[in-house]
Amino acid sequence: MKTRREFMATASSAAAGLAGLSVPAFAQQGYPSEDLHFVCSFPPGTGPDLITRYFAERIRPLANRNIIVENRPGQRGILALGHVVRAKPDGHTIFVHAGSAVAASMSVFKNPPTDVAKTVQVAATISRLGFMLIVAATSPYQTLAELTKAMKEKGTKATYASSTQDGLVMGELYKAATGVQAVEVPYKQVADSLNDLLGGQVDYTFGSTIFSLPLAKAGRIRILGISTGTRLESVPDVPTMTEQGVPMDLTSWFAAMVHKDTPRPVVEQIHQWFSQVVKTEESKKFFNNIGNDTLDLSIDKAQADLLKEIDNWREYVRVAKIQPE
Repeated sequence: MKTRREFMATASSAAAGLAGLSVPAFAQQGYPSEDLHFVCSFPPGTGPDLITRYFAERIRPLANRNIIVENRPGQRGILALGHVVRAKPDGHTIFVHAGSAVAASMSVFKNPPTDVAKTVQVAATISRLGFMLIVAATSPYQTLAELTKAMKEKGTKATYASSTQDGLVMGELYKAATGVQAVEVPYKQVADSLNDLLGGQVDYTFGSTIFSLPLAKAGRIRILGISTGTRLESVPDVPTMTEQGVPMDLTSWFAAMVHKDTPRPVVEQIHQWFSQVVKTEESKKFFNNIGNDTLDLSIDKAQADLLKEIDNWREYVRVAKIQPE
């Protein structure tokens, strides 16, 4: 049997251990009570899938639970979004996706699967990135000005590919600012649009930095501009569209999102996991290599940005004269 001194020492040690626990972890001791599911709206092997799996691997030991990556591609992300908001709001189903795209769903679809403002909670932010206007490496156009001049000459015979909400909006903003009359050719998957771009079936397209940079490094495409209002630290040599006379500030940001009814202590725990990973030098290097700047906002700031994005996208759709799908 322990002596009183031994008992007091043990109690002190336990108290010290409890003091060292994060508030979220201590406040919600039963979480996570089962495997976590990270939902990705893109197919395996794509850039967003790699990001999702990157966090799954690093959060697994922090959560001390298995993390299952669920790929639910289709309909520009709304299939995955619908799945997440129908899941039990207990923090075990986490959507790793662009918060900007989730906000955009309210304006680019006639019948979005959910009212994002009422059902989606941003638990943590991950990174910010832009979309790039790209042409095939074999294209004769070396600059945005050269492309614009040529597309104006082609009139309605000019074509561009789109496979994402951001790409579609960027394409229409580009046309509205320059007078280019290129016809949109929609694709379900970004890989299909790339094949036709390289094959010469379309003149240009728009891809995220995650998608575009590896292809540029491989010598398959040429990047002519980026949609962000200012240059990204990760790709400082890529000029913005605004710098080149085509004003826009279209910035995408990745986040971890859950159902809005998820208990706040659980949301805080998820935030802590992602924030801990985002702050590492390893993560900064990982994201810089794919043209992302890491982003670590508070829960409340991130949620406010999501609501702001809903309004932003309503305006983007109006200015670009996009008909909701």
